[in-house]
Amino acid sequence: MQTQSTHVSLLHRLTGSGQDSTAWFEFHNRYGELLRSFCRRRGLQSQDSDDLVQDVLLSLSRSLPGFRYDPSRGRFRSYLKTIVLRAISRKSCQKPEEVPLEQIEKLVADPETDQQWEVEWRTYHVRRALSRLGKEFRERDRTAFVQYALEGQSVERTAKGLSMSVDQVYQAKSRILKRIGRLIEEQIEEEG
Repeated sequence: MQTQSTHVSLLHRLTGSGQDSTAWFEFHNRYGELLRSFCRRRGLQSQDSDDLVQDVLLSLSRSLPGFRYDPSRGRFRSYLKTIVLRAISRKSCQKPEEVPLEQIEKLVADPETDQQWEVEWRTYHVRRALSRLGKEFRERDRTAFVQYALEGQSVERTAKGLSMSVDQVYQAKSRILKRIGRLIEEQIEEEG
């Protein structure tokens, strides 16, 4: 077991001088889609969501140098959610520099906002796990999983279309779900 998670190690690289472009690229690759999806869920258009991701990265680049992550004070994902909500609030105001702190605090504490963030956080972990499956499973098994488990196609239609038995589709789904579960556990542990 690692003594320092990849996530904490990435934060450490970002909190240094803030000039580690590889760390920023990794951070963007890791969290960019999560942020975009959350922004779209909050009603922002695609272009505005992309702009907001840049705003969040800029805000983080200003605040992270000197930042010390202390897991006992809260999760990183909560910190990130607060920064995203601040950026959304600033974007929705005529004078972004005048966003009242109470408005941001209300958004952070709002159960609906929290639920939306949690849905995006879980979806983010599933997407990441799916992308990490790579060549661990045969392409036919991965296709069966996507068609049956994710797209909701009937098991019979999936099996017929891929020249598989119904049992093979069920087995592919079971094996891939177990692996995705383990990958998500690893990712969450990595997050700290």
